[in-house]
Amino acid sequence: MEETSRKSAQLKLQHMVNTIRQQIVFGSYKQGQFLPSEKAIAKEYELSNVTVREGLDILVSERLIEKIPRIGNRVVQPEQYGIKVIQFAYYKSMILEAALERLIDGFHRTFPNIRVNLIPIDFNDPKKMMSLMDAGEVDVFSINHHGFLKFNEMNGTDYLEPLDFDDETYPFLKSAFLKDAQLKAKPFLFSPLVLCYNMQHFQEQDLLEPDSGWRWDQLFEYADRLAVENKRLGFYCHVLSLNRWPVFFLQSGKTFQRDARGKVAIRGTPLMDGLRACKKFVELLNRNPLFLSENEKDAEELFFKGKVSMIMTSYLRLNHYAQNLQFPFELAPLPYLHEAATLLQVIGLSVYERSKLKESAKCLVDYLTSYEAQLMIRQHTLSIPALKRAAEWKGVERSYRPSRFFMYRDIIPTYRPIDYLELSQQELDRFRGEAKLYWSGLETEQDICKRLEALLEHKPVGSL
Repeated sequence: MEETSRKSAQLKLQHMVNTIRQQIVFGSYKQGQFLPSEKAIAKEYELSNVTVREGLDILVSERLIEKIPRIGNRVVQPEQYGIKVIQFAYYKSMILEAALERLIDGFHRTFPNIRVNLIPIDFNDPKKMMSLMDAGEVDVFSINHHGFLKFNEMNGTDYLEPLDFDDETYPFLKSAFLKDAQLKAKPFLFSPLVLCYNMQHFQEQDLLEPDSGWRWDQLFEYADRLAVENKRLGFYCHVLSLNRWPVFFLQSGKTFQRDARGKVAIRGTPLMDGLRACKKFVELLNRNPLFLSENEKDAEELFFKGKVSMIMTSYLRLNHYAQNLQFPFELAPLPYLHEAATLLQVIGLSVYERSKLKESAKCLVDYLTSYEAQLMIRQHTLSIPALKRAAEWKGVERSYRPSRFFMYRDIIPTYRPIDYLELSQQELDRFRGEAKLYWSGLETEQDICKRLEALLEHKPVGSL
């Protein structure tokens, strides 16, 4: 309990410092303005006066405020000391998935003349990001593999500054952000899709735990045996998510490669088995007394409430629930269809090529991908850092970590990026939109294959 209390106080302290720092950097507090009293700050952030003073001392060391004896804490604008302020647009989820506030604290201590203004984003739209960059509102930003492919399809990678690849980064991550042999985003975090399961539920039913030899039919069988009427489901997932349904096609052993006429064959190929597997999942979920989930979060919330025995998830998503863990969970490779394969998710960091503070932005990226920062991620989250030496660190764990955490190393040969399927991001969206009719039982196999093949057909240049 004492250790938990200390962790809670430390998190509140980080939150207080980060919030006030952002308010100063962003201009909510103007130069010469005094912060609220220490007593008011302590009440707002639920901290002791001693802890508040500790946080204010950090801001003093960063030259953001100055203490005026018997009066208070006065704001000093960063520019007064030649401090550069860079704008970092980040996925909101990275606060938990990367312990981002802790990382930024470390960066500020290491580079006191560079301040980072954190801008949370919840979109993956290249047009929107390019607009923000053109307006000078973003210098550096997080980008996942899906987002990078969209940038590439829109010819927007010229906005991204070429970066150096660290030799200690897992080599298979490099291809996620390459354009014309240049690295346009530096790998930061990654995760395969995996199976996560409640160990207690398996023990209650006297069932052997999942292993790498499972096929989907075996998962369906176990899901039926683990389900308890009016109490829990055996398996649940948001199968229609772009981060879920493609895995069945990755496991089919065939891609959507076009022939010389620009046509894709689906009928009579293993791709048809991918379509059927998705349909079986939708039917399974429709039989349950709940609902088809709207996003990955629905399934994960049910799992961590003990209402589901197995889910398809990622290492990244586990961070959102592990802090208040009520039971031990474990990991296993995804069951497979024809080939053992899983979807690889990668998050990188990009720098705006025409940023006025490009060197400072690159300095931030280099720090966040350094051993120091990547080790913080390994020690304080369940995410997998891109830097191999940090990811494979072994020492005293600060919180619960499944015994098969390092399983990701053993299944690296099964990793497949989304573009392995040879479909553009637009084609993936349109494919799902059409296939949902078949998956919902509203269209025959023959009709859906005919329409999907027509949808994916590329006319040769010059043809009518």
